[in-house]
Amino acid sequence: MAMNFTDNMYQNGSKKSVENSGSIFEIEDILKTLDRPRTINIERNKSFDERSMSELSNCLSPRQFFKDPEYSVHVEHLESIYSPSRRSAFNSPRANGYFESHAMVADAWEALRRSMVHFRGQPVGTIAAVDHSVEKVNYDQVFVRDFVPSALAFLMNGEHEIVKNFLLKTLRLQSGEKRIDQFKLGEGVMPASFKVLHDPVRNNETLVADFGESAIGRVAPVDSGFWWIILLRAYTKHTGDSSLAELPECQKGMRLILSLCISEGFDTFPTLLCADGCSMIDRRMGVYGYPIEIQALFFMALRCALLLLKQDDDGKELVDQIVNRLHALSFHMRSYFWLDSKQLNDIYRYKTEEYSHTAVNKFNVMPDSLPDWVFDFMPTRGGYFIGNVSPARMDFRWFCLGNCVAILSSLATPEQSAAIMDLIEARWDELVGEMPLKICYPAMESHHWRIVTGCDPKNTRWSYHNGGSWPVLLWLLTAACIKTGRPQIARRAIELAESRLSKDHWPEYYDGKLGRYVGKQSRKFQTWSIAGYLVAKMMLEDPSHLGMISLEEDKQKNQVIKRSASWTS
Repeated sequence: MAMNFTDNMYQNGSKKSVENSGSIFEIEDILKTLDRPRTINIERNKSFDERSMSELSNCLSPRQFFKDPEYSVHVEHLESIYSPSRRSAFNSPRANGYFESHAMVADAWEALRRSMVHFRGQPVGTIAAVDHSVEKVNYDQVFVRDFVPSALAFLMNGEHEIVKNFLLKTLRLQSGEKRIDQFKLGEGVMPASFKVLHDPVRNNETLVADFGESAIGRVAPVDSGFWWIILLRAYTKHTGDSSLAELPECQKGMRLILSLCISEGFDTFPTLLCADGCSMIDRRMGVYGYPIEIQALFFMALRCALLLLKQDDDGKELVDQIVNRLHALSFHMRSYFWLDSKQLNDIYRYKTEEYSHTAVNKFNVMPDSLPDWVFDFMPTRGGYFIGNVSPARMDFRWFCLGNCVAILSSLATPEQSAAIMDLIEARWDELVGEMPLKICYPAMESHHWRIVTGCDPKNTRWSYHNGGSWPVLLWLLTAACIKTGRPQIARRAIELAESRLSKDHWPEYYDGKLGRYVGKQSRKFQTWSIAGYLVAKMMLEDPSHLGMISLEEDKQKNQVIKRSASWTS
């Protein structure tokens, strides 16, 4: 599957052709060939509006920074959280002080390191779980989406090599031919996962990728490419080293990923049409169409790519396409996927079978299709992006990952971001319960469950992806809380996780309406449960880490949303 690249690289001021054994994807050669001037390091401590945290700490006290009267009750608590005397303690498990003495954090780092995978002597990722009590299936592979929280933890701890190696190795796998049965996948598809095969006879190692041909349901991942771009931006932002993103192969990899998504076709929506099982929810769960998770990741990847792509002959046209798509996508999502009490009441009063561009009910949604639970679930103050919108269908379920990424990418406006936080606080028992964090709410049951999931025994009610509680989501919630100025919500959730997560041996997910029980088929020592906790913990202690995974709102796109004139008439 390895490819030979003949792109010219610069070494000591002269061009060098990279051929065969000198592949750009061999890390040793990369370190030798990359002798170009490095960019000035971006200061690690970036605030929420791209100013350094050090600047803020010099001019703003925690009391001033969180000055909203609503949060004044938490000021003393926040001052203790962000005390400069404790700032460095959480940066590394090797540091002296509270962080090292925190047994759960030390346990998490030890478990995370046990999951590391090496290829030809170099770290390239972390496997999904290290649970020797059950069959491995594909949990002994490095998943692209699963590695993201591990990568963030390593970056925050100053361990950059494993992240760089991972980005390059997955990029190499992307360049190979991808076939499922007799059908060839798009050139830009990133693998769902890969594993290292050892040949003891030849004393050799090879990387083998899974693009969906071995997956349950045989579905190719749509989210892998988006997570890859987001992680590349996080690496560049955190290290200040843009040389990796500037490699011709990385530029080409981004172009291939995005070309799959923004090509013009029959779709009349700027959202991305997807099959069930193409993302973190990797089984049939009725999220086919335009799931919020994919749309939020798509939006964030587009914005990250704008920061990373060169505006050369190959990149300029794509950049123009990205800008146009971002405008259309943000309008569409903020207008039609957003639900609050007012919008719910408008949908409740919809007329159907409307024709022409003046139609209020643009998607011909039947008001009788509104589920009873949504009226009780929706608080008078709060809102969220619903799970899906397509012709004659609105999936009103709450999906955690999509809403958190919407906040981090600034797909959500500041007002919408605040409303999502209001909803989480108002519906704490339903969305957080005893073990953060519900992947979706509510669960499907009875006949509806049988039809939508195909009687999937793993997705019974309040289990796995059907309303199960996933500790990995803790890092996304924490990042969203910090960005919206509500760290006390994250601290409360982390304290809940700390009461059981390590004692239960880091399960993959929890079952039950409150997340009280370890999942019936949950793997122990699930790597992203471990990494998600570490990222949340370090980010809460040093909010400057938020800069690598958060994007501020583009002021040029910050315009008043105007639906069609008849939307609420």
